[in-house]
Amino acid sequence: MLQTLSLFAPELLLAVSASLLLGFGFWGGKDRAGFARYYAIAILVIFALSSFILGRPEGMAFEGQLIVDGFSHYVKLILGLAAAAALLFSKSYFETEKLERYEYSVLTLYCVLGMSIMASANTLLSLYIGIEMQSLALYVMAAFNRDSLRASEAGLKYFVLGALSSGLLLYGASLIYGFTGSLEFAEIAAAVSESGTTPGIVAGMVFLLCGLAFKISAAPFHMWTPDVYEGSPTPVTGFFSAAPKFAAMALIARVLVGPFEGITESWQQVIIVLSVLSMVVGAFGALQQTNIKRLMAYSSIANMGYALVPLAAGTMAGVQGMLIFMSIYVITVIGIFALILQMRIRNGMVEQISDLAGLSTSNRGMAILMTLFMFSLMGIPPLLGFFGKLFAFLPAANAGLMPLVVIALVASVIGAFYYLRVIKTMWFDEERHEFVEAPQNLRFLSLVSGLLILPLLLLPGISTGAQGLITRAAESLF
Repeated sequence: MLQTLSLFAPELLLAVSASLLLGFGFWGGKDRAGFARYYAIAILVIFALSSFILGRPEGMAFEGQLIVDGFSHYVKLILGLAAAAALLFSKSYFETEKLERYEYSVLTLYCVLGMSIMASANTLLSLYIGIEMQSLALYVMAAFNRDSLRASEAGLKYFVLGALSSGLLLYGASLIYGFTGSLEFAEIAAAVSESGTTPGIVAGMVFLLCGLAFKISAAPFHMWTPDVYEGSPTPVTGFFSAAPKFAAMALIARVLVGPFEGITESWQQVIIVLSVLSMVVGAFGALQQTNIKRLMAYSSIANMGYALVPLAAGTMAGVQGMLIFMSIYVITVIGIFALILQMRIRNGMVEQISDLAGLSTSNRGMAILMTLFMFSLMGIPPLLGFFGKLFAFLPAANAGLMPLVVIALVASVIGAFYYLRVIKTMWFDEERHEFVEAPQNLRFLSLVSGLLILPLLLLPGISTGAQGLITRAAESLF
């Protein structure tokens, strides 16, 4: 029992803190929303670092339902820090839009708890519990602005399509259970190795992957993404772009190299199809977007396709490449949404790409940072986005998947067009708006994110430490 509590201590911290915060919010005073936010940020930072504070314990919890290993430690580190950053950049928006309510911080904690369970899932049951705990919180967050028709529509669309994805996932899980006789990943892996590729197991795996593909907005399960990104409050959209995508991608990696390691040839084809469709749909869909949040939605679809490229290799290097790419992507999108939240004029928020016209004249620092983020998403050296794509594409090339790598490179070139369009608007178009002075928390987050994507991270000590963490995370899956 003590071992279980020590292994599950970070999740217990989140669960207890969220419940206490819910009670405080009900009985607290006027400034309860502000207190709840900073309390939740502190808890999320402690959660992110707790595995390292406790000496990174490893083992099974709750009779094998959850597994704690190097992989889950690294994923929880990124999840906690990304969620804390998302809460920090929500402050000024919710205060200005009069949406300041303590429930948002509570929902964030419960959402991260679900994502943490996803990262440590060791059975189909815990996998489903983690996904649903995350999803239920996200549905409410998408519709958090109850007075906005767009937000209500975004929440409803997300909920309805999310229910469809849960049905696909549950149907796949039931097929897997029926043909293997177990919910545990280790026993499923043993049954798969013994029976080989059977139609029932492959069908279950495909349905399971389809349900998970919805969570990362991989095509053709991407239909919710543009509308939800545009309709949700901007801080919620920024949160959607970072932590939930990382958690779902980590879960896909754990499922592929765990229970289905024995049928790599079967799931490899599914991953390749999802990757190619995502890159093509994301690249071409973004070309016609004029709203920057919808542009980031299609950019997210394409980037999830890039993240699936290394997983298609089915190797430890592929998992490493995915973790590196996703870590850099999370840093980049947090910085971009911190800048999007600074797109405020005296009359309120603006979201059109054309509203950035002449930004280099009115706010040179913001224009430089946005340019850096766009170049990083394009994969221009020496920014870290280049190394993210390098480590993502190399494992697939080494595994003989050159056609997939070529498609990824072509999609990257197409993607460069719409990123360059944003840069051209900022530096060469006539000034259209003068943004009001941005709050300190947004300037701080965008500056920190901008510094993190610079090659400073490639200094020997920092790069060695980060590479060591990611290597140990990937090794723990194999």
